[in-house]
This record gives sequence, C-alpha cells and structure tokens, in this order.
Amino acid sequence: MDFFIRILRSHPELAVFLTLATGFIIGRIKVGSFTVGPMLGCLFAGMIIGIAGIHVAPVVKVIFFDLFLFATGYKVGPQFFYGLKKEALPQLVLTLVVCIACLFAAYGIARTVGYDVGTTAGLLAGAFTESTVIGTAGDAIQQLSLPDDEKQRLVNNIPVAYAVTYIFGTSMLVWFLPTIAPKLLRINLKTAAKELEKKYDDQKETMSAINSAFREWTLRAFRLSSGPWVGATVAGIENSIPGGRIIVERIRQKGIIMEPLPGMIIGQGDTIVVAARQNIMLEKLDKVGEEVVDRELMDFPVMNMDMTVSKKTVAGRSLRDLAMEYGQGVMLNKLRRGGQEMPFEPGTIVQKGDVLSVFGRQTDVEHLAAWVGFREVNKLNTDIAFVAAGIILGGLVGLLSWRVAGIEITLSTSGGALLMGLVFGWLHSRLPSIGRIPEAALWVFDSMGLAAFLAVVGLAAGPTFIQGLGKTGWSIVLIGIFLPVLPHVLGLIVGRYALKMNPVILLGALAGAGTNTTALKAVQDAAGSKLPVLGYTIPYALGNIILTAWGPIIVSMMTR
Repeated sequence: MDFFIRILRSHPELAVFLTLATGFIIGRIKVGSFTVGPMLGCLFAGMIIGIAGIHVAPVVKVIFFDLFLFATGYKVGPQFFYGLKKEALPQLVLTLVVCIACLFAAYGIARTVGYDVGTTAGLLAGAFTESTVIGTAGDAIQQLSLPDDEKQRLVNNIPVAYAVTYIFGTSMLVWFLPTIAPKLLRINLKTAAKELEKKYDDQKETMSAINSAFREWTLRAFRLSSGPWVGATVAGIENSIPGGRIIVERIRQKGIIMEPLPGMIIGQGDTIVVAARQNIMLEKLDKVGEEVVDRELMDFPVMNMDMTVSKKTVAGRSLRDLAMEYGQGVMLNKLRRGGQEMPFEPGTIVQKGDVLSVFGRQTDVEHLAAWVGFREVNKLNTDIAFVAAGIILGGLVGLLSWRVAGIEITLSTSGGALLMGLVFGWLHSRLPSIGRIPEAALWVFDSMGLAAFLAVVGLAAGPTFIQGLGKTGWSIVLIGIFLPVLPHVLGLIVGRYALKMNPVILLGALAGAGTNTTALKAVQDAAGSKLPVLGYTIPYALGNIILTAWGPIIVSMMTR
C-alpha cells in the first residue's frame, strides 16, 4: 500500500484517473429512488483517495471547470436568451423568485448557525444541486485578503458541506415535487396532465403519438377498387383524416410508378403507398382498399436526418403550418430543445435552435432541410477553435469587476467561460454552420469536465474532510433536509397563484429552476406524461446561470 501511495504522489495524473474510475463506479449505487450519480461519486472518491496527501496542480481543475462551464452555457444558450422574451416572462419570474430565495435562505441559515464562508458556499451548492458554485465561490475565496492557509481551509470546506447537502438537495426535490407539491396545490397530478393533454387539439390519437415520441410511423401499399379515395386527389387523401396525418409516398397507375403531386387524381385500380402512424393505419385506413405487397413500388430511398431550425421564416410557426407548406413526404420523429426531447403536437411552435429529427423520402427530406435552416451532416468533428476562442474571450471578460451595494462582483475566468458559452451557443443556433459541437463531444466537455473538476477538488479536500465535517457539526444534515424545499414552496405559491401557471408546467418549471433533472423525471413518472418538460427548459437554462453567479456573491455577502 505504501508503494502504491508513493506512485500516486509521484504521478498525480494517475490519482485523477483512479478517482474518476472509482467515482463513476460509486455513482452507480442506488438507494431507493436516490442514485449517487457520477459527480457526487467522483467527489467522494477524491476525498477518500486524497487522504493519502496527493497534490494536483490547481490549474488542472480550472481547465476542466472552464470546459464544463463553456459546455453548459453552449447547451442552454438558445433557451437562456429565449427566456428573456416577453412570452417566457412567467417562467423567467418564477426562476428569479426561486433562485433569489435559494441565495437568501442559504445566507440566512448560515448567519444564524455561524458557518464560515466556505461551508456556506458548499451549503448553497449542495442543497440546490448546483455544482458550479464550488468553482465560482472557490475562485472568489482565493481573491480574499487572507493568509494562504486560511483561504485553502475555507476552499476545502466547500466540498465538505456540498457532499453532505447534495444528497438531500437531490432526494428532497425528487420526493417533494411529485408527492407533496400536488397535495399543496390540491390537484391529482395524473388527472391534471390528462386535462392538459386534451388541450392539444382535443385529439386523443395525437397525444398517443406524443407519448410515444412519434416513433409509430409505418408504410403500406393499398390497391384501390372502391371507397372514398377513388377519384380523390393526393392532397385530398392526405387531408382526409382530421387530426391525423397521412402521406402519399408513391403511386402505380396502369403499371407505371409515379411520384405524387398534390393535384394528381387517384383512379380505380391504382396502387398507392401511404405513410401514417400505427394507430391511424389500424383504426382509420383498414377499409380504404386491399393491402398488397409491391416491392418495386415500395423500394425508394428514404433517410433520417437531424436539422436545426435557423431560418426566420420557420421559427415562430407551428408544426402544422410547416407540415402543410414544407412537410410533404416527411415524418417528424423527435423534437429536441435545450438538449431535452420535447413532446409536441400540431400546434407546437418551433424556435430557433430546435433540432428536428425527421424521416422520409430523400428528396423530400433534403427539400425540408433547405427551408428549415441547417442540415446536420458532419457528426464527428468539433470546432475546437470556436471552443477555445470562447473560453479565452470569456476569461478576459471574467477578469472585470464592479461594486454593487457594497458587494464586489466579478465573474472570474470560469464565470466568463460560462457567459461566453451562452453567447456562443446562441450564435451557433443562429448560424449552425459554425461552432458545431457534436453531442458526444459535448458530453465529454460537460460530464467529464465536471467529474474531473470534482475529482481534483476531492483530492485536495481529502486530508481535511473528517476534520472539516467535525467542525461543521451534524446540524448541516438537518439543514440539508429542509433547506432545499423552502424556495420551492415559495415558487409553488408564486407560480400557481400570482403567475397563474398550469400546475403540470409549474412542477416542471420548479425542477428546472432548481436545475434538478432527476426531479423532472420523477414528476414525469408521477404524471404519466412527458408534458412537464414544457416548463423545464427555460427555467433550467436561467437557473444554471443565476445559481452559478451566486458563488462569488455569497462569498461577498458572508465577508462583508
């Protein structure tokens, strides 16, 4: 063991990777509905391994932290700026209420109990599951006029408080939002979700498709001998089922295969290939004609494509309008917004930066891509120059500081990376041809960046973890249980009674404002619906930025 410890001390890079491996294994541990998760796992592993006294250069954690923050800003940038628009005002107000309540609740309790600034920052980061506060608050502490040993002690207290309160910050919201909050609102969450679904054009078949993420499309060939489609035009057939979409893909007339045109008339004996969702095909098209197998007719090129909405002529319009004007021969499988898969229906309004995953004939898909904005072609290469330039510019902006109400505010280089991530992510949503970061690479910057940062933080705090926990006392456990819920109770009251938000959307928004994806999934499971995500994306984007900004502010408030 002594030999192994000497190796880790001599080669701290091995200690970092050992911490990552151990942390991701610990992260798989699940107790009831609570999963430790790789981030908390890496912090725990770091503090355990760090007891051996392993020194890692501080610049290592800064590099990983900057990558993580830039990636976070890049992901949420489009939704962050959209959240500043008038139509998103209720969600913006709710997020501000919750985040401000988080700040003052942590500050008030810390002052009452007598916590130092490091413990308070860790309490804020853990109780409200915002790991970025560890970095931004730590940077702010390093700027204080204190002896180096004292600054390091305070910085090491951050992960101690974070580790204890993060467990409760996550699990309490996972329990409170789907279980207690509906009772406080006096609603049945599943019933409320079903009522909201009915507002989506009152079309049961449409909502069934929403719940399955529109993956139920199928192709069939029918030979027409009689029925309503004989003598109808292609456009008439495609609009023959109210609330259900049918696409005529190909036609065989008198033995000749033809591509469909809206005004083409279908005659007796013609064979047509139609695409529709499974439920439409089975319930509505069972008597239109004789189903046949015509391999030659059905053998045409189809493709899947992801495309990013960037054209002004498309953004702000409903899916129904786009389908009527540009969607001939194309089926929508998924709509992703801010990294989250969104439920959708014909009236859903698309926004710039939305990613549409479509399927259909190659010519039709390519035609749609030309109208929508940007066709996602290269799925491998990352624009590293774009990423590096963003972090550099952000670092320079982060060096600026100003004083507000006696509190000195500075973003720090890391906070600047987050700010430029927002701007560059928004810029990419407008000009998708530049600044591409594929999802796999974004995961590495995001998840691995934060995991490595927490691993190094844990290694540094390891030697003093037990001592720090002893000085903090077990009172922090009780605080960690109740503190996460208080701001969300306030948000519940403001959102429902002042902002008049739909309760299903409100619960999703509260999960977003608390930057708690696990809580969102718990609400969706309890509601039996994906619809809570409609309230999640904008508050999640705003909450990430606001809570991260609280790092240096809580330090200034505690040191006044």
